[in-house]
Amino acid sequence: MTKIAFIGAGKMAEAMIMGLLKNKHYAPAEIACMCGSDSTGPQLASRSGILYQPDIAELLTQTDVVVLACKPQQLNDLPAELAQLTAGKLMVSILAGTTLTKLKTKFRAARNIVRAMPNTPGQIGAGITAYAPVATLDAADGTAVNNILGSLGTHLELTEDKIDAVTAISGSGPAYVFEFAAALREAARSLDLEPAIAQKLALQTLYGAAKLLEATGDDPEALRDQVTSPGGTTQAALESLASNNLRAIITAAATAARDRSVELATI
Repeated sequence: MTKIAFIGAGKMAEAMIMGLLKNKHYAPAEIACMCGSDSTGPQLASRSGILYQPDIAELLTQTDVVVLACKPQQLNDLPAELAQLTAGKLMVSILAGTTLTKLKTKFRAARNIVRAMPNTPGQIGAGITAYAPVATLDAADGTAVNNILGSLGTHLELTEDKIDAVTAISGSGPAYVFEFAAALREAARSLDLEPAIAQKLALQTLYGAAKLLEATGDDPEALRDQVTSPGGTTQAALESLASNNLRAIITAAATAARDRSVELATI
């Protein structure tokens, strides 16, 4: 019998499944998935050795844990009998903007429901996921959630009222970093560096700075100051960033993302 079933077989589902298998939390025969009308499910099953089961009733009959990893807009398209099929099961949802209230309405007989907000670096095991359960997780369910979300990287439990803020910071945050990487690359190009060199300098600088920040445990400001000599090149650059209100720009962007997350949750 399968122990954990994935509704959805996209990149995040694959990341979780591969992490669970790598860490030997489940054997391939204990994991099953289904997908929509595309071929992601059969392809994932072929790559990983797990079971692909297109019939949702068959998928869920003997499964103890269900991970919702489809697109948020597909939630309403799931069959009405899902409420009965998920009775007594642990539900883990990574559906963006989908509240616990909405999930409880859909899966009213589930033994517990967890709303999680992962981010795209989870695809390489370097993500961070915040999660909120409907009720306190018992020991077994806590272990299951730790194993599932731990397959994506770091995870932490918060109250649901913090999830929209998490969405704005870590959920959308990788896009901000990618945009900064693109801006740094374009700045290098404007200074007459070759495209390949500009790309390599931008990416390795971001990677190295992040690794140094992680390795030292120092505040970002402390590491910034170590790079900055009075009257030097870095100070000139930082003064330019400050005069253009970089921190205010980032705060405004995160606030816009948070507000949109709140709005989407009401749709």
